[in-house]
Amino acid sequence: MSANGDRADLERVEIDLLLEGVYRLYGFDFRGYARGSLKRRIQRRMWGESVTTISALQEKILHDPGAMERLLYDLSINVTSMFRDPRFFQALRDKVVPLLRTYPFIRIWNAGCSTGEETFSLAILLKEMGVYDRTRVYATDINDVVLAKAREASFPLDRMRDYTENYIRAGGTRAFSEYYVAHQNQARFVEDLGTNIVFAQHNLVSDGAFNDFHLIICRNVLIYFDRPLQTRVHELFHKSLVNFGVLALGAKESVKFSPFEINYDELDAREKIFKKVS
Repeated sequence: MSANGDRADLERVEIDLLLEGVYRLYGFDFRGYARGSLKRRIQRRMWGESVTTISALQEKILHDPGAMERLLYDLSINVTSMFRDPRFFQALRDKVVPLLRTYPFIRIWNAGCSTGEETFSLAILLKEMGVYDRTRVYATDINDVVLAKAREASFPLDRMRDYTENYIRAGGTRAFSEYYVAHQNQARFVEDLGTNIVFAQHNLVSDGAFNDFHLIICRNVLIYFDRPLQTRVHELFHKSLVNFGVLALGAKESVKFSPFEINYDELDAREKIFKKVS
């Protein structure tokens, strides 16, 4: 075997051992994550911890909870913005909210909510559509650090220009500036936007269903999972949705080719929005 092959084999073993150690000691299970993305994130943390091998990173992670917290932040999916992919939010307005209106009380699960930008975007949309007052949004993530940030409802002021453009393109009906108060270099969202949001830790890999939902939004998370783990999460979502509930996924994700494909109709093929029918 070539030297490159030996290094690749060693690297796979080191990653396996790191993930097994993280699971056994801290309870976070990343063993089913797609290896390409996982490897890049581990390498980023190696650089951040000033170590040159995965084995050295493992030693530090297992003996330093602070290092584990930093690794968890890197391994969590934290790429987000308000009204990201405006056409998706326009589709929610046009095709999903009319279905939600038929329920006397609406339960929504925003899985993988990260620092909360998507969750507050959803709250604004529901408020403008007149259904927020009878809605409870459960916003969950594996990472307590990003959840703490989300609960603050405060974002850098210099992002508001881009967020305003996204909001307008997503069909916003008011001035976006009505929803936040600027203070120094931060924009803090008005308090009533968070009234019906519950931020809580939930691990899609290991935790189970915790309510029945009329809408589940989990965008750009499944792409980081291998096929068996995707199937496990699809099972969780199917179990958690009421009949005729709606599942919204990311642009590169789908229920197609999953064991639950026959249980859904496409509500919007382009925006990957599906309605549970069985």
